[in-house]
Amino acid sequence: AGLASPDHPEDLLIVLEPEAASLCCRQLRLYQLLHQLHSAGCGDHPMASLVLEGALATPWTQYMVVDCGGGTVDITVHELSGERATLRELHKASGGACGSLGVDREFERLLSAVFGADFMSHFRRKRPAAYVELLLSFEARKRSADPDRDGPLTIFPPFAFVEAYRKFRGKEVEHALRKFGRPGEVSWSSQGMLRLSPQLMADLFRPTLDQVCQQVEEVLRSPRLRSGPGAAPSAIQFLFLVGGFAQSLMLQNRVRSQFGSRVKVVVPQAVGLTTLRGAVLYGLDPSLVASRRSKHTLGVGVLKRFQPGQHPQDKLVTLSDGSAWCCDVLDVLVVADQPLGPGEAVTRSYTPASARQTNIIIHIYCCSDSNPPKFVTDAGVTRCGTLRLALDSDDHARRAGDAAKTREIVARIEFGGTELAASAQDIASGRCVRTQLDFLSTAV
Repeated sequence: AGLASPDHPEDLLIVLEPEAASLCCRQLRLYQLLHQLHSAGCGDHPMASLVLEGALATPWTQYMVVDCGGGTVDITVHELSGERATLRELHKASGGACGSLGVDREFERLLSAVFGADFMSHFRRKRPAAYVELLLSFEARKRSADPDRDGPLTIFPPFAFVEAYRKFRGKEVEHALRKFGRPGEVSWSSQGMLRLSPQLMADLFRPTLDQVCQQVEEVLRSPRLRSGPGAAPSAIQFLFLVGGFAQSLMLQNRVRSQFGSRVKVVVPQAVGLTTLRGAVLYGLDPSLVASRRSKHTLGVGVLKRFQPGQHPQDKLVTLSDGSAWCCDVLDVLVVADQPLGPGEAVTRSYTPASARQTNIIIHIYCCSDSNPPKFVTDAGVTRCGTLRLALDSDDHARRAGDAAKTREIVARIEFGGTELAASAQDIASGRCVRTQLDFLSTAV
């Protein structure tokens, strides 16, 4: 995108969405909340005061941010720590594919049930623009859905939909709705509108809202979320609902009704801009995030001295000098859910296989298990990236005739930031070694 060049990568600062949303919520003031001031437990405070003003002075205060977008819902939990109330991540970012698109999929299933899956597939394939127009019409009604609404919601299908159905079935759309047999829930008006009852609209939301609440419940029940060292599991004090889907009154009502007695549910104004505002705050002061948690277990594949009885026989590799080695050993660098502070790094030493070697290629593997397997070939372990160390060819030529010297390259991989960073140094010469981390392709 032209935001930064390889020569000056520091010009681009990566911000993690859950952290950005959390930073914005940390700075929220009462007048920035969406209507529900008293339900957030803040009714007696000045409007310009911070939502977390009392919590900022209280150690071990925890709050959850539920970022509900179109495709996914991301949940993160932070704890305020220190005099500056910096953020310490308590629970690695979690969630799932239960965003607002799930409601769209339920609507598409309804259309298939009413008009036939064969027709809907035909209509989507032959008239894609009209199909998108149909979904946009539903999108407008989905945004205005209200759990307290009494009247039906009307959707305006494009004329192309009516025409296509007439040609495909040889009948009018009213026939399909009568055959469907649920006139109290879905019907066709004389003005050419599809009418959905409030109960049916609630049914379209229900599977997605169930998934969102299930994800939140799993995090709330995590034994890791404690009010202090050695304390019993405690309820998180605040739940901030942000993201585009958080504008839905259906979602707000469901979250408040299910979790309002356990946490203070807070919905900011302009919830869709929460992440953007938090990204600006992070850019101004990245040190506001004091600790993160690794989402995956990461390691590299190495050779280790073969230990009979400990290593399987099929991993035995015998070199020309007769030495026995075990291949495909997973050398773990960080484990899933491990807390990582800013600048925290892991160092490893590597030796070129020959004096004339110009590159060292190290494969990086990942898995989601916090109890990592022993070998890179075990189930659940996948190769996710490559670390390349480009050795100085002139230096190689100088060393080529000196077999007595063993060259040592020390690589340093930093895990504590928002992106992985690598550096390396040739111990003998003291010179830096060019490094490249590639997570976009697993090809060598």
